[in-house]
Amino acid sequence: MPFKGDQLLLCGVQYATYALEVWVCLSLVWGGRWRRLKGLGLYVTSLFLLDGVARPAVSNFFGAKSTPFYYFYWTTDVVFVLGAFAVICGFLRRACTREEKLWSFVRLLLIFVFLIVLGVSTLSLTRHYANLYILYIIELSQNLYFTCLVLNTLLYVMLQQLAIDDDELGLLSCGMGVQFAGEAACFALLHLTADSTMARVLTQFLAPCCTLAMLWIWIYAIGKTPQTVSDRYEPRRDEGLVEAVADQ
Repeated sequence: MPFKGDQLLLCGVQYATYALEVWVCLSLVWGGRWRRLKGLGLYVTSLFLLDGVARPAVSNFFGAKSTPFYYFYWTTDVVFVLGAFAVICGFLRRACTREEKLWSFVRLLLIFVFLIVLGVSTLSLTRHYANLYILYIIELSQNLYFTCLVLNTLLYVMLQQLAIDDDELGLLSCGMGVQFAGEAACFALLHLTADSTMARVLTQFLAPCCTLAMLWIWIYAIGKTPQTVSDRYEPRRDEGLVEAVADQ
């Protein structure tokens, strides 16, 4: 178990994470980027509501070591990683905006990869015969984290190979990479050390610190990178109609 000082440090990191999650959402609204980055905004909002509000409420009501909290924790973890997978898909779609043929291929690849992850996670249950639900969601969560890490690497390679001039997307991808790398490292460490106490203590700090770094990068990306023309001005339908009539 962590010492009291470690618990205070972990608590500080968690509350800093909650504050940055709110900051990201407010930055999207104030900067006028919520509409274009709606998926990102909803993902961060779900992080705050589930991790910052719902999990502590369930923990306080049932107890941190209770079975209901254990089930709720891992179920929400799957919700997080599914949301992250959706965000990555949105980033890939944005990277392929001018490459429709490439996007058609990437879209099929994403569907195929997701089905493969579901299949592999289901096959892993053949080795177990008890508590299948919790084992399945843990296995699915782990597989999706590694998948998201690979897809985010693919996104970064695409940005470089296609020479896409999108600093915001590059930084958002970088933030995702930090988060997924941290989660993947946590799972790998627990497996390699046979779920030892020391590994549990390290992962308690590694995962939230990676989330904290991701949010800092996102705040910088939202606040410091220039907006595109479509961000600053998007003509309304009635304006387009007036212009069409004027041209005639």
